[in-house]
Amino acid sequence: MMRHDLPEGNWRKSSYSADTHGQCIEYQPVGAHSIAVGDSKNRAKGAFVFPVTSWTAFVEAAKAGEFHQ
Repeated sequence: MMRHDLPEGNWRKSSYSADTHGQCIEYQPVGAHSIAVGDSKNRAKGAFVFPVTSWTAFVEAAKAGEFHQ
């Protein structure tokens, strides 16, 4: 699902993001069961919203190196 009406002050930058001069993915909780993920440089595009369980599984897989280029 895509959302465009999220509060500006609730965005958080990942602790894994280095100093990327504003080019990062940010996230914010949406209710008790969802996470919104958006582009910090273009919030007008909106944010994708995922169930917390799906987002957590993705982050854990990324930490474990399960995604190879």
